[in-house]
Amino acid sequence: MKIGICVVDLYIPNNHSLKGKRQVLKSIKDRVKNRFNVSLAELDEHDKWQRSSLGIVTISNESKQVDSVLNNVMNFIQSSYEVQVLDYRIELL
Repeated sequence: MKIGICVVDLYIPNNHSLKGKRQVLKSIKDRVKNRFNVSLAELDEHDKWQRSSLGIVTISNESKQVDSVLNNVMNFIQSSYEVQVLDYRIELL
């Protein structure tokens, strides 16, 4: 069993309130969950309007599959016009 963890640091440039941040993050989390069947949670930067940190987790029998899913998720998030990816880390357990 292989577990993949990805932590993504995001910048939301056109946001000016916590309510706007929640809307953007909810949209991203819903689209990613529906498309890739992964689990997501906001990890940090709860009180900042334009910053966020997301944790993404997936599990599979093969590390190749886990790596592929997380890389596809990252490509999907990076293509989002709403946010900029500042940094991300992928770890396989």
